[in-house]
Order: sequence, then C-alpha cells, then structure tokens
Amino acid sequence: MPSPFVHLELTTPDLKRAKDFYGQLCGWTFNDAPMPPPINTYAVFNPGTGPGGGLVSMPGAPTGWLAYIGVDDIHSATKKAAALGAKVIRDVEEVPGHGWMSILIDPTGANIALWQNKGNQSS
Repeated sequence: MPSPFVHLELTTPDLKRAKDFYGQLCGWTFNDAPMPPPINTYAVFNPGTGPGGGLVSMPGAPTGWLAYIGVDDIHSATKKAAALGAKVIRDVEEVPGHGWMSILIDPTGANIALWQNKGNQSS
C-alpha cells in the first residue's frame, strides 16, 4: 500500500495513567525515551504487528490519537496536502536521528501527520 500508516501517537495529560491503561488493555510494554522539557519522556510501544507508536504528555496539546502516514518526500507531500485544502499546523520539522514530520488538519477537520524516515534522504 503506498503511503501506509506508519506510527500512532497519543498525546495525554497523564502519561502514567495512559501507560497503565494500554499496557493492561493491549499487553503493550513501553520503552521510555528521554526528551527535552517540557515533554521529558516519550513512551514508545511496539504491538508486534502493525504500526507502533508512542505516548507523550505535551503541555497545551489536546488529548487524542494522531496517525502518521509514511511519505517519500515530506516537503512535497506537505505542500501537496496544503494545496488540496489541508491546514498546516506544524510545518516540516526534523526529529533528530529519526526523520521528519509535519502535522495537518485535513479539509474535513481531522488531524493527520506525515512522516519521512531518516533513511529516505530526499529532504
């Protein structure tokens, strides 16, 4: 499938509670990755099949799940999304050591993110 979902991310005000809930519900285990303040911790999970993701507390961000779509060229995909009526919430930014991301609101009002892996060096 071209442009598959590649990552899922939950922004939550209570990281511990979310980890407890999803750990018990889904059997997920988490590897906590240190992040600079104000985030401090990014809890990575790998469900074994399908896309993995992370849980994060980010002050001021709404609580909810965000799906990331994999793209070959983050800059052109973000520009194309905007031309198709998406609102760019966070323009292309590097996630050091991993890749690049952008966050959009599609023309129907849904949040979506785009992701380009670091291994794809067209950026």
